Amino acid sequence: MKQVGMFLLSCCMATMSMAQSDKDQPFMTKSLAGQNVSSVEAETSGGNITVEAGAADEARVEVFAWAGKNKNASKADIQKMIDEFYDLSVEVNAGRVVAKARPKTKEWNRKNSLSISFRIYTTANVATQLSTSGGNIHLAGLNGAQKISTSGGNLTIDKVKGKLKGTTSGGNINVSNSDDELILTTSGGNIHADNCKGVIRLVTSGGSIMLNNLSGKTEAVTSGGNVDGNLVSGELEASTSGGNVVLKSISGDLTASTSGGNVSVDVKEPGKLIRIRNSGGDISLTLPAGKGYDLDLSANKIRTNNLGNFTGKTSDDEMNGTLNGGGSKVTVDGRQGRLTLTMK
Repeated sequence: MKQVGMFLLSCCMATMSMAQSDKDQPFMTKSLAGQNVSSVEAETSGGNITVEAGAADEARVEVFAWAGKNKNASKADIQKMIDEFYDLSVEVNAGRVVAKARPKTKEWNRKNSLSISFRIYTTANVATQLSTSGGNIHLAGLNGAQKISTSGGNLTIDKVKGKLKGTTSGGNINVSNSDDELILTTSGGNIHADNCKGVIRLVTSGGSIMLNNLSGKTEAVTSGGNVDGNLVSGELEASTSGGNVVLKSISGDLTASTSGGNVSVDVKEPGKLIRIRNSGGDISLTLPAGKGYDLDLSANKIRTNNLGNFTGKTSDDEMNGTLNGGGSKVTVDGRQGRLTLTMK
């Protein structure tokens, strides 16, 4: 009896392993080998979309489908649900790949619920237009114009070069190793940009923004979170309505503002202008010593050190004049908070 029990347990475990393995396998695959793909259009209502560059002979579209109510549904069961409740198509025409999964009816219920995702592997020089109502979107290794949107998922972009516009209503955005023109917006999530260059615009209504090793023209705007930056060069505009701004190793022109938090800025190499505004909190500004500045500073209380060759007017709450003969224009409006200016 003990041997029989062990045999049945082994069979059960093997069946579970096969079921798990089947879930990780594509429901269907369409090869793109030999096709000169120049653009990809993909749309799904409840799944994820991935477009990734790879070898030309391995180019393909993989379709994944999972049943929402019955996670152990067989492939035949899922095919029956697709035939009855969905319009699913994968087509290639004149270099254009179109993959779409749409419900036939707006009346959603757990009986007809499927999550249909696309994983698309192409060569690098491809433009995309991707949309999903509830899933994530991932781009990797592409060159070209990209337009992506999701209502409830995350955006992940890596090694993408070209004009990229991405939006999500409720998810986070992670972009890395990309350049040219990056415009990324989320209504409720955080944004993390790492090792990117070019024209970069990052906007979130409710999250924080983290910048690391960026160059070019960068704009980071949040209504409710913090802005943290490190090793940013070129032109940087960082603003938040309710959080803190913390910037380190900044080179170039800078505009930073907050209405409700503190501002801490460490400038490595100043550009032509530095502008900082804070309506309610404190400001800490560190500038490299020995360089020339035109200072126009105001705050409830100003503290300074090592000013050296300063010419102009100074008081507890204002400072106007030149340092080391003048140079970079530094304008600080601290209003009700304290300003600490450090030269090092």
